Formats: sequence, structure tokens, C-alpha cells
Amino acid sequence: MKTINEPAREIKVRADVDVLVVGGGPAGIMAAEAAARDGKLKVMLIESRGYLGGNLTIGLPILAYLGNNGNQIIKGSAEKFYQRLRARNAATGHKRCKLHISLTMVDPEEVKRVAWEMMDEAGVEVLMYVFASDAIVEEGRVKGVIIESKAGREAILAKTVIDCTGDADVAFRAGVECRKGDEKGRMQPPTLMFSMRGVDMAQVRDNVVNHYGEYTMDIMPPEQFREGNFTMVGMRRQLADARSKGYNITVDRTIFMTGIKEDEVWVNMTRVSGVDSTDPASYTHAEHECRRQMYDVVKYLQTYIPGFEHAWLETVAPFTGIRESRVIVGKYTLTKEDLLEARHFDDVIAVASYPVDLHHEEGGDCTLIYGKGDYDIPYRTLVPERVEGLLVAGRNASMEHEAMAATRVMSTCLAMGEAAGTAARIALEDGVDPSKVDVKRVQKALLENGAYLG
Repeated sequence: MKTINEPAREIKVRADVDVLVVGGGPAGIMAAEAAARDGKLKVMLIESRGYLGGNLTIGLPILAYLGNNGNQIIKGSAEKFYQRLRARNAATGHKRCKLHISLTMVDPEEVKRVAWEMMDEAGVEVLMYVFASDAIVEEGRVKGVIIESKAGREAILAKTVIDCTGDADVAFRAGVECRKGDEKGRMQPPTLMFSMRGVDMAQVRDNVVNHYGEYTMDIMPPEQFREGNFTMVGMRRQLADARSKGYNITVDRTIFMTGIKEDEVWVNMTRVSGVDSTDPASYTHAEHECRRQMYDVVKYLQTYIPGFEHAWLETVAPFTGIRESRVIVGKYTLTKEDLLEARHFDDVIAVASYPVDLHHEEGGDCTLIYGKGDYDIPYRTLVPERVEGLLVAGRNASMEHEAMAATRVMSTCLAMGEAAGTAARIALEDGVDPSKVDVKRVQKALLENGAYLG
């Protein structure tokens, strides 16, 4: 590989803040709001895209707001965020689901609006269209990040940085040990979501309620589809028939979910194996291939699934959604056994319920593994093993491959984000590193904001 020498240069310091949150997805918006909550700290949120919300804006449902017993376990700022959407008819209820524990649909455009409102109200300074290209590290401590934009190369200094990039970009560049995928480095494949309108939902419901033997659903009983929002996962025979006739569809199951509008569904059926979202060429390949697959998926639904005959492609998600990339090695690494055994931890900062949901790295199927009940997310999973001045929240927290396949869902990421922002704020108030924060104080603050900790 050819290399060049880049000459050293002085760069401008754009900002000097107390807490810098990198990444404006589910974890990032919660982290920024929590860090700025009492108005005493200068908090900044940076984002590479032109809107906030991340995966909340691509048509995915928020899974597992509820626990295994039907009680609500994701509360606090995440529930307040949801209630604002609900008040605008931009979110469905939290509906129990035998396959996904619970399902909550949100309107992507209203998510962007509410996220902006929350940042404005909390006094968070938002800067968009910038990439965090490097970390500023001195004597094992993160002191800020280097950003790149059309304005050039600049620095943002911070007393604490929270990495909510989904890919552990800041942590990786700060020298934190990171891992990818399973024991062979294989990661779950990404999906480009898209919506269809003009769907006859009454006919779709009739398919599985009154003709269940022909349109079989994975795990879920037909009663689940009689009313309310739902996810369709199954119809394997119809899909296999389409693939045998040359349709370019790489999944083994028909997967779509009802949207906010009566005739709307969001489709989760594109897939590209072997993708690494930290490699732009690989990510570009995924985007290109998913878009090619999308049109065969549309044709398949129109041809094989009654109720879709007159439906049309309405909206394509703004980016291909990533299920897995880098995760950090933290003070504690959550394991598959922790989830399946429903383990509890003294330093719990969130409770989760979603099962191990592995989209196979090869082939088109998926494995779901259910445990004994709800499980804790310990604070130590947000804290890098050695580097100070840095917290990590979201799917890039310290999890084993199979554990991350459960905790990657947005409900858990929302809760982890609030915990990280709360911990950063309390650590600065007490004059200690985030790694040494009084977790009991963090837990108390979370509970006072309505969070659920078991």
C-alpha cells in the first residue's frame, strides 16, 4: 500500500466544552440531554448527518420497551421522548409481541423534530455535518476530538467525551481495545429499510388470522395480528417460491411491520453479508447492493402477499442500518450467559429484555435465543478498560458478540445513553473521572428522572 507523509500543522480549536457527545442517534440524544439537564454544564453534540435520531429515523420499530412480564422497563428520558411523539400521533402504543417482546413504531420525521426540540430545551449546542476523525489523547486521557468538515480540520476540547457513534470511532482512535463480530470476526449483515403505501391492511391481517396454515408466522400466533401494530415475520414458503423463480432476495423470511399510517408498512428484507461499516468501500457496497435487492422485494410483496397488489414504494431510509461493528473492551464485558441467566449487577444502569437476535453472517436466516427473564446492563460496560475521560453508549458498548445481538436494539441504547450522560454530569460535579464516579449517585439520579432499574 502506498503512503504519504502528512505535514504537522496547527489547527483551530472550534469549541471547549464540559461534555462532548459524538453521534446523534438514540444513545447520543439521550446522553446529551442527560448531561445538560441541570443547565450547569456546557454540552455539545456533533453529528455527521443533517438531522438527529440515527436509527430512529430509518423505519425500524423500537423493540422491547416492555419486559418479559409485560411491565415497562425502559422509562426515564426514553419514555418522555416517546410520550412527546405519542402526543403528536407520531408513535404507536407499546404492544406486546411474542417474538420481539414488545413493538413500538415511531414516525421518522417527527423523531427528528422532537430530538431537536429536546436539545434546544436542554441548552445543548448541536453541530452537524462533521466527522470525528481522531481523538485528542494526553497521558491516557481523552481531551477532545479532531473533526473534519467543509470548514477543514478543527479541534473540539472537552473534559469528558461520550462516544455514541455506533462504531466506537472515538474509542478506537483513542487507543481503546475494540473487537468486531464473532470469534472469526464475522458481523451481522446490515439492512436498508424502506416503506410501502397503499397496502390493504385488512387483507394482510386476514392472511394470517384466517389463513394461518398458508401464511405461517415464525413463533407468533394468529391472534397477534387481529388489531394494533404488528411485525410480520415468516411466510417462508412464499419467499422460497419467489427465490426459486429468480427473485434477488437474500433473506429466508418475509419481514415487515405496520407503520404510523393506516396503509403503510416498513420492510426489513434487504441484506448483504460480509459488510464492515468501518470500511467505506464495504459500506458503499452494502448500500448499492441493498438498493438493487429492494426492487425485487417490492415486486415479490406485490405478487405473493395479498393486500400488496396495489401498493407502491414510498420512502427509502436515508442510510443502510448497521447491526454490528466495533465494540469496546470495557471494565466489564456483558456475556450471552448474563442475558440468558437474567443476571443482575450492583452497578445496574438499565434493564433490558430483548433476546439474543442473531442475523446469520452467512445465509438468510436468523436465530432467536430467549433467556430466563429481564437482565441488567452494568455501568462498567460503558467504561473503557484503560482510557480515562471517555464513556461509550449504544451498540458499541462492551458486549460479547451474542450479547450485543440483544442489547443493540434502540430501547436499550436509549437507556444506556441517558446513563452515560448522567454519569458524565455527576463525575464532573464531583471532580472525578467517569470511571470512578459514585454509581449509587448515578442510579439515584436515574431513578429520580423516572428510570427503571429493577
